[in-house]
Amino acid sequence: MPRRSLRTDINNMIKAIFFDFNGVIIDDERLQMTAYQQVLQGRGIELTEAQYFASLGMDDRTFVRTVLERAGKLTAETAEAVLQAKSEVHRKMIEDELPLFPGVVTFLKASARHFSLGLVSMADKNEISYVFDRARLRKLFSVVVSADDVSVCKPDPACYQRGLEKLNEQRREARLLPVLARECLVVEDSPPGIQSGKAAGMRTLAVTNTVKEAALRSVGAEVVTASLADWNVDAVNRVFS
Repeated sequence: MPRRSLRTDINNMIKAIFFDFNGVIIDDERLQMTAYQQVLQGRGIELTEAQYFASLGMDDRTFVRTVLERAGKLTAETAEAVLQAKSEVHRKMIEDELPLFPGVVTFLKASARHFSLGLVSMADKNEISYVFDRARLRKLFSVVVSADDVSVCKPDPACYQRGLEKLNEQRREARLLPVLARECLVVEDSPPGIQSGKAAGMRTLAVTNTVKEAALRSVGAEVVTASLADWNVDAVNRVFS
């Protein structure tokens, strides 16, 4: 195989990594589902596993409105009550021990020394802040995009586009050249997340923490891995350059 020129490698180097939150950093997708099931059951609404996982990529508010509308029980007051109750149940579930994925903190700390890091999630900003403060991760991330920052859910690219905009705003203030979309790597666990990153023009690394490899490859994930514990900075540079 012919070797690529140094110029080509430089042009393709990753300069920023954007991580999803639930299912990538914190292992709580099933906890989220269970919390919703408990709260909704109290209102006479059944939430199946298939229904929950079909909604990956949605923010909480959109998800709750969809579930309540399907059950014929959607009102603004009910939606807010369900969201509040779910947050309280979920917080209690992770209160004693944060279920962070094995190896993820090590990978984040190593990556932060070589790349700009961003979090791009449809999670509530308060849930993100709670975990970041508990795990002392906040300082590793240059930018955070939550459901509060965009009006549309994944697979729409708006969240990743906003993450890149925020990163480049910081770089502009620091008199640094902007990062291009193709110089960004998206780390996701769901098909809508991969689609969102690809639509924003970014590279994609999928983790099989939530769905199987076939589902992630079917939407065009460039690389699929079983665990971020298997990755380091050299691997990122080698695979995505």
